[in-house]
Amino acid sequence: MNTKPIEGWASVRDLRMRYLDWGGDGAPVLALHGLASSAHWYDIVAPLLRDRFRIIAPDQRGHGQTTQASDGYDWRSVASDAVGLLDALGIERAIVFGHSWGGNVAVSTAAHFPERVSALVMIDGGFFSPQMMPGATWEAFSQRLAPRDVSGARAEFLARIGAQLAMCWSDEVERIVQTMVYERDGQIYDILRPENQAQVIRAMWDDPASDAWPRIECPALIVPAGPSPERANTDFALTRKRMVEMAAAGIPNSRVHWIPNTIHDIGYHKPNELAAVIGAFLDETAKA
Repeated sequence: MNTKPIEGWASVRDLRMRYLDWGGDGAPVLALHGLASSAHWYDIVAPLLRDRFRIIAPDQRGHGQTTQASDGYDWRSVASDAVGLLDALGIERAIVFGHSWGGNVAVSTAAHFPERVSALVMIDGGFFSPQMMPGATWEAFSQRLAPRDVSGARAEFLARIGAQLAMCWSDEVERIVQTMVYERDGQIYDILRPENQAQVIRAMWDDPASDAWPRIECPALIVPAGPSPERANTDFALTRKRMVEMAAAGIPNSRVHWIPNTIHDIGYHKPNELAAVIGAFLDETAKA
């Protein structure tokens, strides 16, 4: 079975949007990557689902090879980008996946365009609302989500990321993470420009995901990454648990499946388990 996606391009609003399409005759899935990531985040998990679904993953606005737009990073705009791609591909309704920030985009798409989303899968994302954090301030939040450190030459960058992802580092993951950066004068930089990331962070603060949760009409699956046993009772882990519980209570037709002892990039670390959880949820949804 060919597991390589076909690369496509579409005119979407003010963007020339690149997307990957794994093909297949199953129900269409729009798979949205996280912040400073790319469509290739799904390269490992998508082949595990392609025999049952047609998975399409775009490089979102300002990411990957899609247009570096100078504005349009608010939720309504990025949701309109997602629906615009469905329009360009002639897809009436789709299942929408979102990882991390892409989970927030998926939530927004389901809330703003409920008639276009048949089911929602939030992969360690979409349940994060900054004001829910104890003592939250804009200064602390914006600093926490400031652009990551990708400085240095390619070898330095890969050594640093490889250490962070040591539990799942492979040639495939190494290839994927390099689709999120570019090299200039021997130095590595994020493709997502800092000024555009700042707009994303502002939208997350000013228009939290929790405001959109009650407007979601489709079935929703929340798939949080469970902490390692030694970190299970840290303040960070307990805060995340409360956020997940609040999202599950706030989204009318939702359920939660924790994947234990993993990392934020579940698709790198436990792709088979992630695919199985998503497949079971969508099977159940189809029967309802």
